Amino acid sequence: MNCYEDLKWRGLIQDISDESLIDKLNNDKLTFYIGTDPTADSMHIGHYSSFLISKRLAKYGHKPILLVGGATGLIGDPKPTAERPMISKEEVEHNYHELARQAKEIFGFEVVNNYDWIKDINVVDFLRDYGKYFNINYMLAKDKVKSRLESGITFAEFSYMILQALDFMHLYETRNCTLQVAGSDQWGNITSGIELIRKKLDKTAYGLVMPLVTDSNGVKFGKTEGNALWLDKNKTSSYELYQYLINLEDSMIISYLKQLTFLSKEDIEELEAKNAANPELREAHRALAREIITDLHGEEEYNKAVMMSEALFTGKFTNLGSRELEELFRGYNKIKVTAGKNILDTLIDMGVCSSKREAREFVTGNAISISGNKITDVDYVIIDKDFLNDNYLIVRRGKKNYYVGCKEV
Repeated sequence: MNCYEDLKWRGLIQDISDESLIDKLNNDKLTFYIGTDPTADSMHIGHYSSFLISKRLAKYGHKPILLVGGATGLIGDPKPTAERPMISKEEVEHNYHELARQAKEIFGFEVVNNYDWIKDINVVDFLRDYGKYFNINYMLAKDKVKSRLESGITFAEFSYMILQALDFMHLYETRNCTLQVAGSDQWGNITSGIELIRKKLDKTAYGLVMPLVTDSNGVKFGKTEGNALWLDKNKTSSYELYQYLINLEDSMIISYLKQLTFLSKEDIEELEAKNAANPELREAHRALAREIITDLHGEEEYNKAVMMSEALFTGKFTNLGSRELEELFRGYNKIKVTAGKNILDTLIDMGVCSSKREAREFVTGNAISISGNKITDVDYVIIDKDFLNDNYLIVRRGKKNYYVGCKEV
């Protein structure tokens, strides 16, 4: 497959600005950019699903530029429903440096900051050199602006479109960047840049937008209850990312393999057949987790995530160190436990059972394990060896219910 056919097969093209872009993707070497604003100090899995296009196009000989918007981050791209909270200049600068470092490490390409070329433009020059090329009716027709007209949109948010168009023109003039790539929600901003380049420079630029990666209900990929799935492994561990990926819905897994990995068409079709025949084995899910986590954090992190997952599944934790145990049971309420205490009292103290009668039933019913060892004796007393790494007491009730104790000294 050529470049365009590959992108199309993977479901990565929703719109292109001009049909002639197809030939350029297949036969030219384009410089293109994709950007994000530094609204946090780490990218999340949604950024990964978009920015992966940089590696994919680079494979076909195109040159990526990654833009982290130190200037546009001070304004904020209009949300469809409400104004984005404004963050301080100090926070934006800090976030920029963290995202720039992360983008270089993960994707490996040049990172630029639009604050470098926007910071010295005064308001009169901004209006004369850029604002005069934008018709208000044209701007009002853009989806993001249109969706906010009833609730209201600030002038700062309204101007964001011009700033992004300015970015495209600046990179066109200084880097011969002729293509902007983004998620489909950026179509209006991209076409504004194309129009600015046409009107001001009398040149042709191009845009390509990808469908937003979502689940079967249209919820964005990576949106979960609680915290975001960060690409910084200190904020979201490889194990937490593995658990998210391994539990994705079966109906979407092949689409995710196409969009989020570099596996070949043949490999993905083989996984599709296996998934259809034996979905309970989750081979396609494991392949997705392997490809993403290895790309982000390396093979060692992936293997560690698998080992932690298997430990939780089997209830055997002897191969895990304190750090892995802490990651595995992050978010669990950790109860102080004393060695020398009867098993029934310990189960009540840790909230495993509400009464000695219930505790006795669980123990005699072969439903209780302590740190991987089955306990069937109601007179059993907790000893020091029950504490993993001399700290954690892991109680398993049944197959899926875990309770965590910490040694009280």
